[in-house]
Amino acid sequence: MAVYKSLSSLPSPLSNFHTEINADNRVIRPSLVACRTASQKWNILEKISSDPSKPHQMILHGRSIKDKFLKEYEQKVEDVRELLNSEKLENQIESLMLVDAIQRFGVDYHFQEEIEAVLRRHYMAATINVDGFTYYTLHDLSLCFRLFRQQGFCFPADIFDNFKGKDGTFEGKLKQDIRGLMELYEAAQLGLEGEDILDEAAKFSSQIVGNRLKHPYHKSIARFTAKKYIRDLQDIHGWEKTLKELAKMDYYVGQTAHQQELSQIFKWWKNLGLAEEFKKARNQPLKWYTWSMASLSDPSMSEQRLELTKSITFVYIIDDIFDLHGTPEELALFTHAVKRWDYAAMDMLPKSWKMCYKALLDTTNDIGSKIYKKYGYNPINSLKSAWASLCDAFLVEAKWFGSGNLPISNEYLENGKASSGAHVVLVHLFFLLGINGKTGDTFQLDDISELISSVAIILRLWDDFGSAKDEQQEGNDGSYIECYMKENPGSTIEIAREHAIDMISSEWKRLNKECFRLNQNLSISSFTKASLNLARMVPLMYSYDDNRRLPILEEYIKSTLFDDAFLEHHPILDKKQGT
Repeated sequence: MAVYKSLSSLPSPLSNFHTEINADNRVIRPSLVACRTASQKWNILEKISSDPSKPHQMILHGRSIKDKFLKEYEQKVEDVRELLNSEKLENQIESLMLVDAIQRFGVDYHFQEEIEAVLRRHYMAATINVDGFTYYTLHDLSLCFRLFRQQGFCFPADIFDNFKGKDGTFEGKLKQDIRGLMELYEAAQLGLEGEDILDEAAKFSSQIVGNRLKHPYHKSIARFTAKKYIRDLQDIHGWEKTLKELAKMDYYVGQTAHQQELSQIFKWWKNLGLAEEFKKARNQPLKWYTWSMASLSDPSMSEQRLELTKSITFVYIIDDIFDLHGTPEELALFTHAVKRWDYAAMDMLPKSWKMCYKALLDTTNDIGSKIYKKYGYNPINSLKSAWASLCDAFLVEAKWFGSGNLPISNEYLENGKASSGAHVVLVHLFFLLGINGKTGDTFQLDDISELISSVAIILRLWDDFGSAKDEQQEGNDGSYIECYMKENPGSTIEIAREHAIDMISSEWKRLNKECFRLNQNLSISSFTKASLNLARMVPLMYSYDDNRRLPILEEYIKSTLFDDAFLEHHPILDKKQGT
C-alpha cells in the first residue's frame, strides 16, 4: 500500500475547496488516478478564475466564435476534403502522407469516410501486386504498414524481410536512412503478439532514432503532439499550408468547447457538495475532466465528455471513501447498497455516505435516461453492474490491505483490472457513444471485454509502476510490484519494475490485436479510438518527476486548454485586433 506524506502536484482547480492533508499514514490503493495527496500550488491553476462558472474569464477573453471565423473554418474543412478526393493525389505515397498528416494534426474526425476510401483503394492495389513492395523505400513501406493496420486492414509484418540481409538481421546501410528508421519505429508500435520481426524493427530503429521519438504517434495523444508536428511539417506538396491552417482553427474550436465544458463540470461538482462532506477525498475536477478531454477529441462530443467526466468523478470519490472514510463493516454496507441500487438502501448507510450514494444513483440514472433519449435504449442494468464490480474490487483490496496479507501477483492484477476503474469508464463510454445502436446490436459488451481488460492492465501497471518509485522512499507499497517481489524472493525493485514494463509492452500488443479486430467495422471505430486514447493518456497521468510532480500532464493541460499562441497571428482571432 502506498503511504504518501508529501504534497501533491495536482490540487483542486477550485480554490474554495483546497484542503490541508496531514501525514496520517492513511492507506492509498492504486486506482484510476495517481497519488491522492494534499493540495500544492500548481501553476496551471492561475489560468482559472476563482469563479469557474464564467468561461469568458478563461482564454475566450470575451470573444465568441464569429460568423466569419466559422465560414472560413468550414471552407478549410471542404478544401481538405477536396484534397483527399483529388486526382492530383493519385500518387499513392503522397496521398498516404496527407492521411498521416491529417491524423497527426487531430482533425481526422472530419474525414472518416474519405480516409477509409483512400486507404481501402491503396490497400486493394497493394495486395493485388505484392511483389511491388520490393521497390518501396523503408519509409514508404513502413508508412503503408502503419496506416493500413491502424484502419483494420490485414498487412503482414514479414513484409519487412525485404530489408534484412543474408544473416537475417536488418541491413547496416539502413542506419543512414534516418527518415526511414523513424517511420519503421512508428510502424513497429502496432505489433501483435508473436510478430518477432516488429520487435527486432523497434530495437534496431530505436538504437538510432529512439531519442527523436519519445512520443510515437500510436501511443500518444494526437492533440498533444500536433503542435510540434505542425511546426516541423515542411511545405513540399502544396497542401501543407491549407492543412496547417485548418489544424490551427480546429485547435481553437476544440479549446473553446473544452473550456466551456470545464466550467460546467466545476459548477456541477460544486453543487454536488461532496467536497464539503468528504474533506479528505480528492478534489480535482480539472484532472477528472482531462481523461474525457483526451479520450474524446471530437469537439462535437461535448455531451459525451461531460457525462463521462461525471462517472470518472465517482470512481475517484468512491475510491477515497473506501480508503479514508470507512470501517470494513461500512464498506461492506456501501457495496451491498450499490448492488441493490435502491434509494431505500440509503437508510443503512452512515449519514455522510448517504449523500454520495444518492449522488451516484442520481447521476448514473440520469446518464441512462439521456442515452435512452438519444439512442432508444437504457443501459442502466449494465451501468449498475459495472459500479457493483468496482465496489466489489475495492472491498477485496480493503480486506487485503487491512489484514496486511498481500495476494499473489496474478490474483492482485486480476482484481486490479476492476479496481483500476477502467471497466466502469469504458462501459459508460460504450453506451454514451451509442455503439449498441449504431451496430444494430452486432457489438455487445462481451465483444469488447478483451479490449477493456488490456486498457485496465496498462493503467494498473503504469499506476503501480509509477507509485512504486515514490513509495519505496516511504517504505510501504500495496502494488503489483510488491506482490511480485514477495512472490519472487531475491528479486530487486529494478527487476520487478522491468517485469512490469515488459507486461505493459505485451498488453499493448493485445490491445493492438483487439483494436485491429474491431476497426474492421467502422461503426465501432469511435469507441476503439477513445479506448486507445485512454491507454495513451495513462503515462501522462503517472509519469512523476523527482519532485513527485506530473510535468508532462501539466504541459498537456496547458497546451490543450490555455495556450493560444497559435491564434496570435490569425486575422480573426488575434487578440491584438480586438474581439
